[in-house]
Amino acid sequence: MEKEITLNCDDALDYIKNNVNNYDTLEISFNRIFIPGEVLDIEIEGEEEVESLKVMMQLNGELVNDTVQVDLVRIKDDILEIRHIQNEKSTILIIEA
Repeated sequence: MEKEITLNCDDALDYIKNNVNNYDTLEISFNRIFIPGEVLDIEIEGEEEVESLKVMMQLNGELVNDTVQVDLVRIKDDILEIRHIQNEKSTILIIEA
């Protein structure tokens, strides 16, 4: 069963910071880009205000299976949707414009 949550971009980053763990699956849609992959590591810089939220992912693409690092703070205004899959539970974060 999928749960849908509508959030602004800053609340979505807080969700990722507090709920996403290593080996979870994230599917990030921003601009015209879709990044599906397994989370390998999350780096957070900044204590009170998050200055950088870097997610290292092993891509699950049909053509590309590379490891990439995405700084979600840099693309937060372009994120459209994030699907978080953890232990067969799926949560869709719909980002408000």
